[in-house]
Amino acid sequence: MLHVRSIWNGAISFGLVSIPIKLVNATENHSISFRQIHIADGGRIRYRKFCELEDREVSSQEIGKGYEDADGTIIPITDEDLAKLPIPTAKTIEIVAFVPEDRIDPLQMDAAYYLQAGGAPAAKPYTLLREALKRSKKVAITKYALRGRERLGMLRVVGDAIAMHGLLWPDEVRSPEGVAPDTDVTVRDKELDLADALMDTLGEVDLEDLHDEYREAVEEVVAAKAAGESPPEAPAEEPGGGKVLDLMAALENSVRAARESRGEDAEVKHLPQRKTSRSSPKETGGKKSTSTKKTASSPRKSTSKTSQSEKKTAAKKTAAKKTTAKKTTSRKRSA
Repeated sequence: MLHVRSIWNGAISFGLVSIPIKLVNATENHSISFRQIHIADGGRIRYRKFCELEDREVSSQEIGKGYEDADGTIIPITDEDLAKLPIPTAKTIEIVAFVPEDRIDPLQMDAAYYLQAGGAPAAKPYTLLREALKRSKKVAITKYALRGRERLGMLRVVGDAIAMHGLLWPDEVRSPEGVAPDTDVTVRDKELDLADALMDTLGEVDLEDLHDEYREAVEEVVAAKAAGESPPEAPAEEPGGGKVLDLMAALENSVRAARESRGEDAEVKHLPQRKTSRSSPKETGGKKSTSTKKTASSPRKSTSKTSQSEKKTAAKKTAAKKTTAKKTTSRKRSA
């Protein structure tokens, strides 16, 4: 981490306190990148930059910035023009407010950076800001300029460092209007109970245990083809793996599969009713119905009674079959 190249040098403006810092990326991309090739012969496909006036390829040193006006006129803009912008955030991360972290909408979160103290003189004010953020349990809202535009940011403490999250401006976050279903849907309590059971079964997870399975699969394909072997293929889908129209069945199957994956009992028994989502049982003919309570509170008793009745029924059927067989045998002998 100490050898990561800084992408921006400047200072944090904390009132009249100035903290020299270096901005370094807090994340890295592990995605596998591909090159474009000509399918016929495997040749690389490259994009070359041509000047439309001179009709020739130009180098990166010859390329600058330009703003296209409404009438199509190109107005050249140099790096010097941008460096001299009359705004305080050109080389400064300006703290404008301190707010509780839950005031920040996660939809606004953008890139993440670490703020590294710029030398020994920055150590004391850097530590002061870090400890002040810790004690206040708040985050700092900032404004800064990066890559040709002014941006919104949020400072928070990560370990012993100060991290900055780039934030989208509020008007850059689209409204969710029209996204939710526009039809009236009634969700039954039993469906909610099964959804709760599925959530409880899946439980929590340590994010450190999660990994990019897609990237690993692509690496296996690349390794196999490089060795002249056939790449691994996905197993064939089991029949009946389409859409499940019955929501209750889908939830029950999900709970069962989640329990099996954890080595637990896969049977989906009657779920206990939640007090917050249940009303008192209705009275029928002056008496309260207690069948639901018995089923929920003592599922083992009801199960044992059911198994005993099933055994009795099976015994009766066996006895009836024997009687029928005896009658048939006696008829044959008399004939």
